[in-house]
Amino acid sequence: MKKFLAIGLCCVMALVGSSTAPRAWFFTRPAVESATPGWEGGFELDEYDAYYIGNAEAKEIFLTFDNGYENGYTSVILDILRDKQVPAAFFVTKSYLRENVDLVRRMMDEGHIVANHTVRHKSSPTLTAEELAAELAGVADFYAENFGQDMPKFWRPPMGQYNLDTLKTAKNEGYATVFWSFAYQDWLTDNQPSAAFAHKKVVDGLHNGAILLLHSVSRANAEAMGDIISSARELGYEFVDLHKLRGEVFPPRIFGD
Repeated sequence: MKKFLAIGLCCVMALVGSSTAPRAWFFTRPAVESATPGWEGGFELDEYDAYYIGNAEAKEIFLTFDNGYENGYTSVILDILRDKQVPAAFFVTKSYLRENVDLVRRMMDEGHIVANHTVRHKSSPTLTAEELAAELAGVADFYAENFGQDMPKFWRPPMGQYNLDTLKTAKNEGYATVFWSFAYQDWLTDNQPSAAFAHKKVVDGLHNGAILLLHSVSRANAEAMGDIISSARELGYEFVDLHKLRGEVFPPRIFGD
């Protein structure tokens, strides 16, 4: 899944006052490493139950992955998360659920959040409210029918593309919108950096309340994940569950045997 991630000083794709014009998620990269990224979108994300960062006063990290297809590395990442007892959230499409039953079951069984990345991975602002609601319901219904649990009410707009109407629709459907405060170009499977590069890139980008967006199709991420977690902990960070964004009680953690 080749995705355009609008990071750093990417321009907003719409006027602030328009609720329908498309925008690409962006944040302002701080000049000082470990400082909190800023965001100036002209409205309060809280009004829409939308987040790009957690508590900026706490040394906490939310680890999230986007899973549009499988490239053989998710099981490696799950092994590391289990061994190091780190919670994560995996944003999945309907096709990922259908084609990777064992991996999804393992995510669930080991205490991770399996969240909504829509049925077809379409740009959300191109959809009507009814179409977006159907995209979310299509994933959630398939998950409930095939995995026996209700899907947690978190979603990530494909490609980070959204507008105010999509945020309103998601909130009306009960979803928290989860953007990110750190990402890098890790999804190009034929142009992967070294594990050392991935480790430095992620660790240099850590900050209080960080919501990390990584892709599990990345070989570099899989190879670096253990060291990333160890380095983050050495810096005093704790990995926490997305439920904390909403002030919800964490479900029990299992992390396998």
